[in-house]
Amino acid sequence: MAILERVVILSVSAGTGHMRAAQALKEAIQQVNPAAEVVILDTFRYTSPFLEKVILGTYMEMLKVTPVVYGYLYRQVERGQPLSGFAKQEFNRILNKLTAPKLVKFLEQARPQLVVCTHPFPVGILDRLKSQGLFRVPVMATITDFTVHPFWVFPEVDTYVVASEDLREPFAEFGIPLQRVYATGIPIDPAFALPVDRSSIQKKLNLDPFRPTVLVMGGGLGMGPLVEAVHYLGNGPVSCQLLVVAGRNEQLRQRLSRLAESNRHPTRVFGFVQNIHELMSVAHLMVGKAGGLSCAEALAKGIPIFIVDPLPGQEERNTEYLCRAGAALQVDRVQDLGLEILACLLDKGRLWDMSAAAARLGRPHAAREAVELMQKMLEQNVLPEARER
Repeated sequence: MAILERVVILSVSAGTGHMRAAQALKEAIQQVNPAAEVVILDTFRYTSPFLEKVILGTYMEMLKVTPVVYGYLYRQVERGQPLSGFAKQEFNRILNKLTAPKLVKFLEQARPQLVVCTHPFPVGILDRLKSQGLFRVPVMATITDFTVHPFWVFPEVDTYVVASEDLREPFAEFGIPLQRVYATGIPIDPAFALPVDRSSIQKKLNLDPFRPTVLVMGGGLGMGPLVEAVHYLGNGPVSCQLLVVAGRNEQLRQRLSRLAESNRHPTRVFGFVQNIHELMSVAHLMVGKAGGLSCAEALAKGIPIFIVDPLPGQEERNTEYLCRAGAALQVDRVQDLGLEILACLLDKGRLWDMSAAAARLGRPHAAREAVELMQKMLEQNVLPEARER
């Protein structure tokens, strides 16, 4: 099998999920070949810091202040509204004009065998470069949500990686041969595929093994109604213990820590953690956002997901997908969270069904399988039979 020696992974720091997927792929590549040179490039930050501030700043502000507007724009493009195709083309034309020259120089110096994208914006840039004959290296795009949005889909991409088998079909509607689309799963930290000693983790975290453990997460940025959820669960009808992850939001972590002191139920608060696979290994269920990476990690551990107030756009689509599959439950009001969780814990059959549904969707080996696919791409000269169709 072909050896991966030089790989570039292009991502964007919009939230933390895209970069976490990139890091998972890097670790999986270097597990196969420790000598491999794997570079993760924060594309906008490297090529155009100004563009990063404008686009990502606007994106984050819109999610915080006017999420409804973002949701509307997301759905317009998703539904292929009259101007959406033109908007996509113009957006990518501007991106290329501002970022392509510097990116081309970087790629010429790095000389990768293969480029992987964990965010849609770099995909569009590489698509135009390949169509113009300025770049000929194989490109893999790894979609980090449980949906397929048009902003990910470009004809020059050699291979797509999606979360599950039924997400391959939408590509046919975009004219992409299904031979180029593989359901290896959303790449997550290879640590999720390793066995763990649950009792030793419980001891390390000072958890009561006979009390339900609820993991409360707000993503890497600590967004979502975390404070309200911790308050209601920490003083609600469920005799549980809480593990709360505030991410990189230090102000939120301090606020939650003060709240934890007055909670009736044991509550432990963390900031950004590197051992989320251990926390999920001892949790009976998770409460949090519907980010693709966090949900993929929970599914890999087979734990049910309770989603409160998903953001419009991809989080709504993730929520719909996971709820249809039976692995998640959407709670419309954070005040109802405690009662919903209590009902689930009291109904052991229902909890088991949700856990089983989560485990069926879980792909703990997704990063490794993606690496195997990269090796095949090189070995088979980028799936020539697919490129000819």
